Amino acid sequence: MIMNMKKYLLPLIVLALVAGGFWYWQNNKPAQSNNNQNNSDLVLFYGDGCPHCAKVDEFLKNNGAEDKVDFQKKEIFYNKDNSKLLMEKATSCGLASASVGVPFLWDGENSKCFVGDVDVISFFQEKLK
Repeated sequence: MIMNMKKYLLPLIVLALVAGGFWYWQNNKPAQSNNNQNNSDLVLFYGDGCPHCAKVDEFLKNNGAEDKVDFQKKEIFYNKDNSKLLMEKATSCGLASASVGVPFLWDGENSKCFVGDVDVISFFQEKLK
């Protein structure tokens, strides 16, 4: 009986270490980089897999907005720091946490917030005129 337990002990320890390492990696990922990290006062917060964010992204790409408007993009689903920053910006606009979602645009120059694909796209349409 003891020999059978010893036979499974090492694989169980290895499995526990691998699972623990994976959990740590998932919960402590570094900021995901993108090609629009700059010092702009305009910040677009988005989430990977968000369908409304995809609509905004498609609009931005189809209209060359990333080349014409100076802004940052920050992913919030997998980046805790970006998520915290989003909540700080939303609070500064007087938004309750229940009304905050992505896509979310922070216009730091004018201290304004835009929530949802319709409002964010409208903002960029004005900028691109």
